[in-house]
Amino acid sequence: MTWEAFHHRGDILRTVIAEAGARRDGTLPMDLPGVRETFRDELDLLASLQLRWHTRLSGRIERELADQPTDLEAAVVAAWRSTADDLAGVREILDRHRARPLDDDMARAMTVATAKEHQLLALMSGLVSSVQADQHGARLGARVEERARNGRIPATGSTGPTGSTGPATRTIAPRGNPSFVDRLKAALAA
Repeated sequence: MTWEAFHHRGDILRTVIAEAGARRDGTLPMDLPGVRETFRDELDLLASLQLRWHTRLSGRIERELADQPTDLEAAVVAAWRSTADDLAGVREILDRHRARPLDDDMARAMTVATAKEHQLLALMSGLVSSVQADQHGARLGARVEERARNGRIPATGSTGPTGSTGPATRTIAPRGNPSFVDRLKAALAA
C-alpha cells in the first residue's frame, strides 16, 4: 500500500465512522463514495472498524487506569462506556454483525474479535492474569462488557442490602470521571 493509498483509506474510514454515527442503524455504509473501491468487501470494512474500536478502547482503558488505579474494573467499565459513546455508530455495527454475521467468514472473524476484546477487558480489570487470559478471559471479560452496557458493577467485599453475603451492586456514573473526593468517599464507604 502506498503512502497516498494509506491516507486515502484513512480518510474513507473516517467518513464511514462519521456516517455510522449519523445513521445509528448498525448497517455497514458500503454505499458511500469510495468505500467499495477502498475496501475489498464488507468483512474488510468491518475488520477496519473493529480495529478502530479496539485501538480506541485500549487507549481509553490506559487513560482510565491512570485516573482510577485502585478500582481496575470500574476504570475498564468507564473506558468501555466512554468509547461506546464516542464510537456509538461503530459499536452498533459491531453488535449487529456479531449477532447476525453476513457469512461464515464474518462469523468466525467476529467470534475471534469478541473473544480478544473480552480477554482484554478481563485482563485490564485484574480478573485474570496474562497466563489465564486464554482460558478464562473471554467469559470474565463478557461479564465486564455486560456491566458496562448495564451501567452496574459489583461492589466487592460488601454484603447486600438485606445483610446477605451475596454480591451487592452499585451504579456508576454514566459518563465522565469521578473526582478524587468522590473516589475517596467511595473507598471509605466500602
